[in-house]
Amino acid sequence: MKLSLFDYHLPHKLITQKPVRPRDHSRLFVYNKKTDKIQHKHFYDLPKFLKPGDVLVLNNSKVFPARLIGKKTTGGKIEIFLLKYYEQTSDVGSSRHRMSDCQNTWEVMIGGKIKHSNEKITITKNLFCTIIDKNSNNSWLVKFNLSGNKFWQQVEKYGQAPLPPYIKTKSNLKEYQTVYAKIKGSVAAPTAGFHFTKPLLNKLKKQGVQIEYITLHVGLGTFAPVKEKNITKHQIHSELAEINQTTARRLNQAKKQGRRIVAVGTTAIRTLEAFSVVTGRAASASGVDLSLQSGKKWTNIFIYPGYKFRFVDCSITNFHLPKSTLLMLIAAFLGNKKTGIIILHRLYKIAIKNKYRFYSFGDGMFIE
Repeated sequence: MKLSLFDYHLPHKLITQKPVRPRDHSRLFVYNKKTDKIQHKHFYDLPKFLKPGDVLVLNNSKVFPARLIGKKTTGGKIEIFLLKYYEQTSDVGSSRHRMSDCQNTWEVMIGGKIKHSNEKITITKNLFCTIIDKNSNNSWLVKFNLSGNKFWQQVEKYGQAPLPPYIKTKSNLKEYQTVYAKIKGSVAAPTAGFHFTKPLLNKLKKQGVQIEYITLHVGLGTFAPVKEKNITKHQIHSELAEINQTTARRLNQAKKQGRRIVAVGTTAIRTLEAFSVVTGRAASASGVDLSLQSGKKWTNIFIYPGYKFRFVDCSITNFHLPKSTLLMLIAAFLGNKKTGIIILHRLYKIAIKNKYRFYSFGDGMFIE
């Protein structure tokens, strides 16, 4: 499948630099797959499109201030972008590392020139790191002098919001965070959830919409353009995801009863699809023998046109970058291998014509 199929031209003025206030006053592009009907609404109109019994699934991962500015021993300025922390094994520099809250070895991206391993980078008077090795994906392994609470105190105090490169204006971490963010671990926000406010969530609950939370810690690779001309050769990054037993049980019950599963964002979609398996046990109302597993695992599920969705029925999403895995996932959700891409381009042309706001702080889309 050609990468060029997922390219489109977006006027620069439609790349949004600031979120709408209140958040739920952003616009909402509504598309019904069965009727092919399009409606132009606002996000506060969402209750009109959800019904009692629908299950809204939100990613509660919390963004931390992953961008650190430091200096080399030569005095040169350098940027350290925290990706994920590891417990170092004997095989330094390879993929044989595992997540650990208390350790001080991190995989990072470095903005600036590093000439050799063992180079020291000073972030604050209390925090510094030493270069260990370069990874095959152009990231680096570094070891900090602090770990645990002492490390996080420094990061929370001196770190900066990890805003995407297309956002040129300054924004604080509170803006680049969902109102329901809870579990720290993302270096990029699950942006489809930006549109929700606490009053809107309460309104949906009172209306009879069931709200469930899963966790996927978003990595930088989520927003990276695919470079392979044949997208099937692209290796998607891995992200840590978790669904607890109680949530999985409730979601399985809802699915068996034929209630709609509405995933908020591509991260929620990927998590639900990655944790759903064909079981051969009691069939759901939709006639599919499947079950949503619980647990915690790394997932690198890559969804593109031709994929058959197992668990998700509806989606709330933003407007995504050209040639990104996010755009490919939405194309897959809109239709089969032939029609999904065609529908995607038609909807995006309409959104551009109607001056919808694009990317992280942009407007939303509800696909039912």
